[in-house]
Amino acid sequence: MKSEKLSAILDRFGQRREPVFFLIDFEIEEYYVCPLDKMDNDICFSFEQKPKRRCKDLSFKLKPINFERYKKAFKNVQEEIKKGNTYLLNLTFPSKFFTDCSLKEIYECSDAKFKLLFKDRFVCFSPERFIKIEDDSIMTFPMKGTIDASFKNAEQKILNNKKEMAEHTMIVDLLRNDLSMVSKRVRVERFRYCEKIKAGKRELIQVSSKIKGDLENGWQNRLGKIITKLLPAGSISGTPKKKTVELIKEIEDYKRGFFSGIFGYFDGKSLDSAVMIRFIERNDFGFVYKSGGGITIDSDAKKEYQEMCEKVYVPFF
Repeated sequence: MKSEKLSAILDRFGQRREPVFFLIDFEIEEYYVCPLDKMDNDICFSFEQKPKRRCKDLSFKLKPINFERYKKAFKNVQEEIKKGNTYLLNLTFPSKFFTDCSLKEIYECSDAKFKLLFKDRFVCFSPERFIKIEDDSIMTFPMKGTIDASFKNAEQKILNNKKEMAEHTMIVDLLRNDLSMVSKRVRVERFRYCEKIKAGKRELIQVSSKIKGDLENGWQNRLGKIITKLLPAGSISGTPKKKTVELIKEIEDYKRGFFSGIFGYFDGKSLDSAVMIRFIERNDFGFVYKSGGGITIDSDAKKEYQEMCEKVYVPFF
């Protein structure tokens, strides 16, 4: 299996304490692993919220899938929820994205917390960390729940929203279980706290939690096993994870590829990584922007469709 081969490759880097960059797609079918000191010039990544330069105003047009197609997929998700096959499914689609900027320009001008430019194939400017490991502790920070910060009492509204509360709680439970597979004494250190993120000219409030577990000394020796055991990320798949991932492939009916996979680096002592959301990809016909959101039994199709479209932005400085 490709996941086993990938795990063995990353394990060797960990055992040698050799700094390495890694990039893994949603289905763990395609990946890129490279020593940090041998990175190709056309691959850039950053875990600091610093744009390289000011950018011209970004002009873009979006052509999302039509609502009827989205509503059909949404209905299929709801039917699977009623059958008990899933409780939360992250439904995504690609939208056609038209811009006069290059992927490199978008990367250099973005002030996202985690960003990646990969070989002029795609650019990612993600607000969401996957896992961080330091001092024998593993941490994950699921993000579920978004609202426009300009709304009156926005923070109170998002925290009091029952649908958002249920969705966030399910993801926290899922990731607590995931961390329990690779660590001990797993606990939720912060539950549903708010952070502000830039969304183009808007500002959004994003709800996150912090989950932490303890690793045995020498965890670096099983670096690959830890990473692959936790894939795909729960926040962009759903729960129960295995069955939900099967349903995603069937219902979305398109290949996510690297979108909603992860990227990160190991510096020889610690590890940091991010989930690849906020994602623009080049294909034979131009650009596509892939986005979506979590669907539960209480979700509304029109609101979820609108959220999918609103998540198309570039966080320019």
